[in-house]
Amino acid sequence: MATIPTITTIQSTGSAPRRYWPEGLPRELALPEATLFDNLRATAEANPGKPLVIFNEQVLSYGEALVRIEALAAWLQQRCGVQRGDRVLLFSQNCPAYVVAYYAVLRADAVVVPVNAMCTADELGYQALDASARVALVGREMAERALVCANIAHVLLHDAHSLRAEASPGTTGWREVMAAGLRPAPHAAGPDDLCVLPYTSGTTGKPKGCRHTHRSMQAALHGSRRWRSLGSDMVALSVAPMFHLLGMQNGMNLPILCGGTLVMLPRWDAAAAAQLIQRHRVTYWAAAPAMVVDFFAQPGLEGLDLGSLQLLVSGGAAVPDAVSRMLLQRYGLVLNESYGMTETAAFLHCNPVGREKPCCLGVPTFGVDSRVIDPVSRQELPAFEVGELVTSGRQLMQGYWQRPEADAEAFVELDGKRYLRTGDLCHVDEDGYFFMRDRLKRMISVSGYKVWPAEVENQLYAHPAVHEACVIGTPDARSGEAVKALLVLKPGVPFEATEFIAWAREHMAVYKAPRFVEVVRNLPKSGTGKILWRELQTEENTKGDCS
Repeated sequence: MATIPTITTIQSTGSAPRRYWPEGLPRELALPEATLFDNLRATAEANPGKPLVIFNEQVLSYGEALVRIEALAAWLQQRCGVQRGDRVLLFSQNCPAYVVAYYAVLRADAVVVPVNAMCTADELGYQALDASARVALVGREMAERALVCANIAHVLLHDAHSLRAEASPGTTGWREVMAAGLRPAPHAAGPDDLCVLPYTSGTTGKPKGCRHTHRSMQAALHGSRRWRSLGSDMVALSVAPMFHLLGMQNGMNLPILCGGTLVMLPRWDAAAAAQLIQRHRVTYWAAAPAMVVDFFAQPGLEGLDLGSLQLLVSGGAAVPDAVSRMLLQRYGLVLNESYGMTETAAFLHCNPVGREKPCCLGVPTFGVDSRVIDPVSRQELPAFEVGELVTSGRQLMQGYWQRPEADAEAFVELDGKRYLRTGDLCHVDEDGYFFMRDRLKRMISVSGYKVWPAEVENQLYAHPAVHEACVIGTPDARSGEAVKALLVLKPGVPFEATEFIAWAREHMAVYKAPRFVEVVRNLPKSGTGKILWRELQTEENTKGDCS
């Protein structure tokens, strides 16, 4: 079982107070001069028979994976002309082949461009063109979308289950790759080489690639491992999509750094996840908040043995108070919430293990300096005052891919140091813990009063009938905007809208409580399980006045 670090009071090196820090841990970590591929190779050489991936009851060991990685890296170099720093698309659902492909690109000294498995052919083509990628490693079920991309010269197919896909017109199958017997050139990339180019969601325009080096990715990984006292006995449930940094870092790169084992699902399935936790004695699970809510709402969970689960990690959005309380009361699980972005290689802030605060982004971790500033004046704000979170640390991206104008907007210099503007509205409490209030541009103005939807949503989850909630603003002639709640209800629980509104007004200020309620069958979500509130807000804005 992972050791829970104790907490001691210390003085922060940043300008925001930070009183709590795991005892015995340094304020900044010394990182090895190593690449992500070096992490996998170390375990493969020391313990080749150790299971790396368990998928559909099939086991891929570290040693077997290394053989396949070397073969694919050689093919990329010798048959596809991939050179150091070239970008290679990875377009696949979670499967053992994803891990092999990802690390083969790194072994070839190239850069992984992870693509959302739900992307259309046009979206895939845009990323390929923007990244100047000529080679794509593709799951067989996605081949059709890849083959229509005119700028892709080489498409290598794999089968999710066997790594043995045969070729089809315009492609190379991995059976041919593995049988070729090629050997790659020596691994030449270093810590400051680019290794991953993940694209942002593009909510304010076309998606932008985030330039991450081995060093920035390693800073997040080593920080997470030390902060949470993770070791080689780690068995991770890998179900968050690996094209996204939550799944890529927590579900793949972090267990590999620890020398642990990945228990993998190709896509989210709450019932299957519960069975895997019990069968394979999963110890660690990093999940989007929507997954946590869905998982613990499924019937029959009480009859399963989930006692092996030592650490449940969540990030991307705050988990509602009601859910956190249920986890503690029913399962004895304390949710370890953290905070990060694609631009920060995921791990940036985290709650100290054993000293968590609910609905909290935690404290800045090793070497991270975060501040809350006024978005206009850029002056740092005192405790409890809401402003924009800006941050500096080694896990920050180098910048956006070929977007100097975006870099100029994304970064700000304070006291001679470069900070990333996160666009997240936060406040800091007296202990130095950061709390999300909302996105900078996601705010409802009710008769001049500011309402942060995330705060209202957190309260609504405490209602016994609410399974999922999204709060948006709706035009209103009297108040400018009014608060509207879109709800997915739990089956079999009585619900009446007027009673719900009355309940909400009892639990929050009247101007924050929803004036309008709409029950829906489901809420639209991204590939990583985040509710697409912008999509819902845009749709609402086109309807006009609700009064």
